[in-house]
Amino acid sequence: MSEDKVKTGPSVFLSEILGQQVKVKLNNGVTYLGNLNSIDGYMNIVMDSTSEHVNGEDFVKTYGDVFIRGNNVLYISQV
Repeated sequence: MSEDKVKTGPSVFLSEILGQQVKVKLNNGVTYLGNLNSIDGYMNIVMDSTSEHVNGEDFVKTYGDVFIRGNNVLYISQV
């Protein structure tokens, strides 16, 4: 690993991406793209300006605000 890369924990990563666009994939394969408003220790997520994507479809539905329970989250990534 190069010296200019610094390892950080998941809590640091999650705090750095607050307010940014993220992709959240659920255990059932549904993906949500939107702005990350908040996330807690249980991985409960609040997003706004969110679109739902099912089975790789480009666009299925749009929502204003979305609350996702943490036990449904497979992963979250910055877009």
